[in-house]
Amino acid sequence: MKLSPHTNPPEPTNLLIRFHNQTGAAIDVTGTRASYDSTWHCHGCGDRPDMHDHLGFTRRAANEHAATCRASYHRLG
Repeated sequence: MKLSPHTNPPEPTNLLIRFHNQTGAAIDVTGTRASYDSTWHCHGCGDRPDMHDHLGFTRRAANEHAATCRASYHRLG
């Protein structure tokens, strides 16, 4: 499967965990391990939470999203 550079972007400097959805698109968990300062972003469908959370909750939400998301954004044109 050929992936788009939009679905597997370069790793951000504050990357903590990278999951991949069912089509291989990256879901990045970024932030810090401290307090409530982490979030996730799906590069397949563009979904992300409304607010930052504790790393344990963020990791669980990103993993659940990865298990069900089948989107693979490809820019046309």
